Amino acid sequence: MLYAARKARLAFIVNVVLDEQKKIIHAVAGDVQKAHANGVAFVRKYNQVYAQPTDLVIVTNGGYPLDQNLYQAVKGLSAAERAVKEGGVILLLAEAIDGHGGEMFYHMFEEERDLATLMEKILAIKAEDTVPDQWQVQVLVRVLLKARVILVSSLDDKTVRNFHMVPAHSLDEAMNLAKAMLPNETFSINVIPDGVSVIISPKEIVNSRTKVSA
Repeated sequence: MLYAARKARLAFIVNVVLDEQKKIIHAVAGDVQKAHANGVAFVRKYNQVYAQPTDLVIVTNGGYPLDQNLYQAVKGLSAAERAVKEGGVILLLAEAIDGHGGEMFYHMFEEERDLATLMEKILAIKAEDTVPDQWQVQVLVRVLLKARVILVSSLDDKTVRNFHMVPAHSLDEAMNLAKAMLPNETFSINVIPDGVSVIISPKEIVNSRTKVSA
């Protein structure tokens, strides 16, 4: 993004930080790189947590309008990705009332059923040939290659399965599915109430066994 901003000769920015009520609590302005870095430093003080990866991660995308479609809900999944063990399970709650959110986003999954092959195809695309929605496909594939994903949403089961996820229609149903997928009766859990508004650090901390919240 910084490369694109420089190429477009962006000379000045004004960025703001919002709280949970969407009120402005901080603002930065000036050089695109320096001002943005100052904004990031401010946000990290309040939104960054350290998670020891667990067997199961439960995450939401912050509710409407942030979970209006699956395309947006990938943001919550990217937070959960940093808090789940390799081969673990992510339980995502996102209503997706407006559907999947992108035709190219959907068809890239529908047309290639092997995730590893899909990732290879994406990585082989030259930068100048990048297709719309490619970055969101890449992030979702990366998550799916690491963990199983159960989705509680209003999407039909076929659409969810075409995205290589397991459909569920309630939290109770999703938890039962997750328990069946995990190899042991006892398992560790991270809970992320709002995956869009939290920065998960990959750094592990001692005695973080059950829950991360923000």
